[in-house]
Amino acid sequence: MPPKIERILITNDDGIDAPGLEVLEAVARELADEVWVVAPDQDQSGISHALSLHHPLRVKARGERRFSVSGTPADCVAIGVRELMKQPPQLLLSGINKGANLGVETMFSGTVGAAMAGLLMGIPSIALSQFFSRRDAVKWGTARALAPDVIRKVLGMQWGGDVCLNINFPDVEPEQAGPLQITRQGIGRMDGLNITQRTDMREQGYYWLNIDRHDRPDFDDSETWVVTHGGVSVTPLRFERTDMSVFERMKNNLTE
Repeated sequence: MPPKIERILITNDDGIDAPGLEVLEAVARELADEVWVVAPDQDQSGISHALSLHHPLRVKARGERRFSVSGTPADCVAIGVRELMKQPPQLLLSGINKGANLGVETMFSGTVGAAMAGLLMGIPSIALSQFFSRRDAVKWGTARALAPDVIRKVLGMQWGGDVCLNINFPDVEPEQAGPLQITRQGIGRMDGLNITQRTDMREQGYYWLNIDRHDRPDFDDSETWVVTHGGVSVTPLRFERTDMSVFERMKNNLTE
């Protein structure tokens, strides 16, 4: 049986007015009576775990237990837990992101970054994302229908206090979704970073940074493979990223 949840804090990286946050709020209200929303006042996609250490943060009330913050998703978690909530949340939900967070891209994701901030603060934390193939046809109904039971199921599992979870929903109708699968991060679809140079109306140069993606196959137990084949992926993530095989090889070379 999953533990009883009374208080949930939700945030995202797409901003306080994002449709995915509205979906997540509805999901959270199925799981707990007390739901707090603390989210960035504007899109913070790609901001990862960043904290605003060099400028003040402005908090604006948007309704009962609902606040926007002029900062990053991690800032929102810190302010929500340490300042706005009288009692800490028993669960942090981040998302629901517009687009999957798979493989290497989880390193850059503000959605995952918020969950990692919750992990750092000792709160069970889950990042949630909705995969799409067409930006104008995101299947929010899939995440809305599947998320409550998926969250209940993973809360009933033993996943400890040193990881957060990264959940991705597939780009299919809810009734077509495959089973929940525990996955590893894998490679993902990120192929690198690209820069485009342009000129504005004042003839001043500027740059757009964008992500190149590929469709190469991934491990069959990776989140990318599962989600692109219609399943729901759950990946446990942690802060420790040491490559132990390289660690041992370099350590041995140093002592030779």
